[in-house]
Amino acid sequence: MSLFTRIKNTIAADFHEVLDKKEQKNPISMLNQYLRDCEKEVDKVRLLVERQNILKDEFVREYHQANQLAGKRKHQAEIASKADESELYEFAEREYQQYEVRAKQLKISLEKVTEDLTSLEQKYEGMKHKLKDMYIKRMELMGRENVARANHRMNQVLESNNGVPSSSRFTEMESYLERLEHQVNSSYHRHTIDARIAQIEKELPNDEKTHSLSS
Repeated sequence: MSLFTRIKNTIAADFHEVLDKKEQKNPISMLNQYLRDCEKEVDKVRLLVERQNILKDEFVREYHQANQLAGKRKHQAEIASKADESELYEFAEREYQQYEVRAKQLKISLEKVTEDLTSLEQKYEGMKHKLKDMYIKRMELMGRENVARANHRMNQVLESNNGVPSSSRFTEMESYLERLEHQVNSSYHRHTIDARIAQIEKELPNDEKTHSLSS
């Protein structure tokens, strides 16, 4: 199987089917790996297209050179014929025929190379569009992953590990704080009453203290 055929099969595969299978694991990391592989294949095709373009330029140069030399030898053969220089005429005419045949062959090859280059460029552009679509698909998946992660974390905050709504936990905490506040206030109140009674008792006359104790 040729390199381009393998690349074409890789890019033209049903991307959604491949993705559905890989989403069962880690969709983003698997997709990133898949995209890296595709990028490498696209880059290989880019090099092949560039090489084909260089080859076309070489054919163009050879074709123009063969045409130019054919024209030059044809002109020289006409001059040698007019001057009755048979030996020069035969050489120039033979050279002209050779360059003419070469130019025709190069023209056919150039047309084929140009046609192939156009086809490669079109397929290469198609591959780039496909790769771009996959980049967009990755962005969509990243968005979905962000939403899923955010929802998961929010659910962890809103619900306890036992599935009890966190509002119940806040209610329990509020009740605990109210009980604690009541205990503190009661303790403070008792302490204040005891201190006040003790002070009053010190200020009472001794007979009233005695009467108070006897009663």
